[in-house]
Amino acid sequence: MGKIIAIANQKGGVGKTTTAINLSACLAEKGKKVLVIDTDPQGNCTSGFGIDKNYLDNTVYELILGECSVQDCIIKDAIKNVSIIPSNVNLAAAEIELIGVDRKEYILKNEIDWVKDNYDFIIIDCPPSLSLLTINAMTTADSVLVPIQCEYYALEGLSQLIHTVNLIKERLNSQLVMEGVVFTMYNARTNLSMQVVENVKNNLQERVCNTLIPRNIRLAEAPSYGKPITMYDPKSVGAESYRNLADEIIKNKK
Repeated sequence: MGKIIAIANQKGGVGKTTTAINLSACLAEKGKKVLVIDTDPQGNCTSGFGIDKNYLDNTVYELILGECSVQDCIIKDAIKNVSIIPSNVNLAAAEIELIGVDRKEYILKNEIDWVKDNYDFIIIDCPPSLSLLTINAMTTADSVLVPIQCEYYALEGLSQLIHTVNLIKERLNSQLVMEGVVFTMYNARTNLSMQVVENVKNNLQERVCNTLIPRNIRLAEAPSYGKPITMYDPKSVGAESYRNLADEIIKNKK
């Protein structure tokens, strides 16, 4: 049975989409069958795999509104072993259209239940907010992976996010657990990065991933070419870091 991981943090610019794309690609590189679900209306995860998000008939938006089946909106083998349910700006209207819909927190879960056994991992890229889309991702998921930027305010939003995860566990998805916290944009040459890591480890009861994702220019460049780092620069430090994270995630599944 596939493991479903939501990649979430209500702060923007912390490396959620970068992590969703490159973790998926590294899992696929290791022979795992992966489905990526883009639940962010910005659709950056979709374009990060080289898919033109503006010319799609079936996306997660149509899926949530019941206008297509889950099979209809899966783009198979965007890269080897990675399929994707894409997103675009239309998704921004979904929350308004779902007002008054029964059990709207479970719409995504009910659809993904049809296909989850076809994959080893399902990775959900969440929007940078604690919205209905994020709640749908968390009711669908088995665990939540939280990317945190190595900066002074890293801890600020984290307690709120953990509180949300716990609320969802209590009320909507009793199986939900924290996959862990992963540090992104780590700069080993600055004391601040090291202090943030130590601070989080000392103040957090949750699991902290051993892998630190560095600040890496090749990681930043890859999305503009519509490629994950494993294809854009497979020998880069960024690629190696995400391979290490994939190893951790695979080990944690057992």
